Amino acid sequence: MIFKPHKIIIQAMVSYENKGFRLLPRNLIILILEIFDRFSLLLVRMKISPNLLSFLGLVAGLLVGVFFALDRWGWALVFLLLCGMLDILDGKVAINSNRRTVFGAVFDSSLDRYSEFAIYFGLGFYFRAHWVLWVLALAFLGSTMVSYTKARAESLGINCQLGIMQRAERMVLLIIGTLLAMITGHSETTMIAVIIILAAVSNLTAIQRIIHVYRVEKKKAVSGT
Repeated sequence: MIFKPHKIIIQAMVSYENKGFRLLPRNLIILILEIFDRFSLLLVRMKISPNLLSFLGLVAGLLVGVFFALDRWGWALVFLLLCGMLDILDGKVAINSNRRTVFGAVFDSSLDRYSEFAIYFGLGFYFRAHWVLWVLALAFLGSTMVSYTKARAESLGINCQLGIMQRAERMVLLIIGTLLAMITGHSETTMIAVIIILAAVSNLTAIQRIIHVYRVEKKKAVSGT
């Protein structure tokens, strides 16, 4: 089988058009996917397992939480970047090495949830005596519901890839927030703003997906299909 990266990029673009508005610009998403797609070919030649990359992503997420809890923003940023990179690479390696499996998909998604929990837990420990801890709980609820609504809808045969703030946007927001916290020196104020945005927009995304399922079902009922 001859690998044709341009076809995968085109498919990603077509798929993206059907997902609705997202916070990250379309061209930026396509560029990032193309870069990681090419880098993943090196990992394929090295015979790196996509499940190993998923596990390393979990480790990176756990370390992010630890460094947030210890007030080590620089190291938290490093492992946030690594976690985000691995989150893209495991899927790319699975596709390009023709090693996509049901177990791999479930394994990856499950570890993503644990990783995200570790990050929020670390922030929660850092803000353990602050009122924003309650908002952080809503942020984690929202991120979990974004994943749940997609999984539940697709288990019932409804494509539910759309959303304003998906996992990529949440990771980017955390990375930008951590970077700004380091640059400005106002770590608490900056991260509180990030947490509030995460809580509001993540839950909005979950609602957006619920409404999408409702509209799809209503359309099917009207058309009689």
